[in-house]
Amino acid sequence: MAEAYVYDAVRTPFGKIGGALAAHRPDDLAAHVIGALVERAPGLDPERIDEVTFGNANGAGEENRNVARMATLLAGLPVSIPGSTVNRLCGSSLDAAMSASRQVAVGDADLVLVGGVESMSRAPWVLPKTERAFPTQDLALANTTLGWRLVNPAMPQRWTVSLGEATEQLRQKHGISRERQDAFAARSHRLAAAAWDAGHYDALVAPVAPVGRRGVLLERDETIRPGSTQESLAGLRTVFRDAEHGTVTAGNASPMSDGASAAWIGSEHAAELLGREPLARIVSRGAHGNEPQYFGEAPVEAANRALARAGLGWDQIDAVELNEAFAAQALACVDAWGVDEEIVNAWGGALAIGHPLGASGLRVLGTLAARLRASGGRYGVASLCIGVGQGLAVVLENPHAA
Repeated sequence: MAEAYVYDAVRTPFGKIGGALAAHRPDDLAAHVIGALVERAPGLDPERIDEVTFGNANGAGEENRNVARMATLLAGLPVSIPGSTVNRLCGSSLDAAMSASRQVAVGDADLVLVGGVESMSRAPWVLPKTERAFPTQDLALANTTLGWRLVNPAMPQRWTVSLGEATEQLRQKHGISRERQDAFAARSHRLAAAAWDAGHYDALVAPVAPVGRRGVLLERDETIRPGSTQESLAGLRTVFRDAEHGTVTAGNASPMSDGASAAWIGSEHAAELLGREPLARIVSRGAHGNEPQYFGEAPVEAANRALARAGLGWDQIDAVELNEAFAAQALACVDAWGVDEEIVNAWGGALAIGHPLGASGLRVLGTLAARLRASGGRYGVASLCIGVGQGLAVVLENPHAA
């Protein structure tokens, strides 16, 4: 089996829903990161790209009809390059990278361009088709932005609660207080702002030019609030339960966002094709499913499985990138792993940066590779929770570690 490597990673700044990226079609955002990635490998013959694989969670709007293929064409790459789109909700782009690493491992590919995209601003409302031509009852539009919709009545109701209510149940299960959640969220904003100021994201982010008369150039993630504190977040109202029984607020949940991400996954030979050395080796992968209402803790077993396959223990891990869908969800995972919180999301997380569903997996993978390179650490774990009760994880090794 061949070794698979991450060679480069780039993303757009993540924009808030209805914000600076709202005027951009998702297929254009995907084409933008494809173009940026190719531009960073000026010696590459694009014909040598074996495949393009993108992750996307909704697929109900302008990104329909296989956004990987559409973005490849929009980016001007050769029409001979095939493309496929995968959907594992929040884990979609990490799933794309995992699939590409398997292609490399079995010799089906030397170089795969992987990515992910989501425009939560432009996710459409959909109207279900009727069973007969002229129904007499009212019909309701379904919002495809986030969460369950057009639910099958055979699904148990305990599984189909909202993501926020599911997080309330998870924090009750693990005894996670509102105070811890707010402190963790404030930490995310503080670390993300500091990482931007230190230049850590400069090489990871491709600014997006404005479109339309009211468009603006977006160079940094739009939802970071450097002044956030536990005390200021404590003043926000609960969203999914009343103040007496609830803890989840807009401040300790990730914001809905727009954005795209991309990376090169390749074999050792890909170094010659790209003209650059690898950032990280993909050591192992893990996936896990559990009851949908406890989706937030699924990364625990996914990461444990990935580490077991790598023959590693948590005491050997130098960096963790865990997507912060909710503060309570992230804390439940960190507690279960027993790792030092200081190695988790040291450059901030989704609570500050944002969570454009299909793009988040490669954000955490690319950030993890960059953190290992910057710190000199050897091993790291990238992981995400996924709606409907799943988790994914990848173990990376820094080939440049001493």
